[in-house]
Amino acid sequence: MRAARALAGIDQKTLAELSGVSLPTIQRMEASDGVVRGVVDTLVKVIEGLNKAGVELIGENQTSDAGGRGVRLRQAPPESKAG
Repeated sequence: MRAARALAGIDQKTLAELSGVSLPTIQRMEASDGVVRGVVDTLVKVIEGLNKAGVELIGENQTSDAGGRGVRLRQAPPESKAG
């Protein structure tokens, strides 16, 4: 999640706003060791928030130049309120 936020140039607060979840939820999810844990509905909201910021998540076995999992910037992110 941190890498996706960094790619989009947004902070945790902005991701929380884009996702419609609380800032402590984003902080807790990012503090997870390894796999991000959370309620499925919340994870879906965060993914949608990242999509709004222009980030495309790459799932297992999906096409990417380097292969594997990761994130890529789908388009230039909108002007963020980060900072």
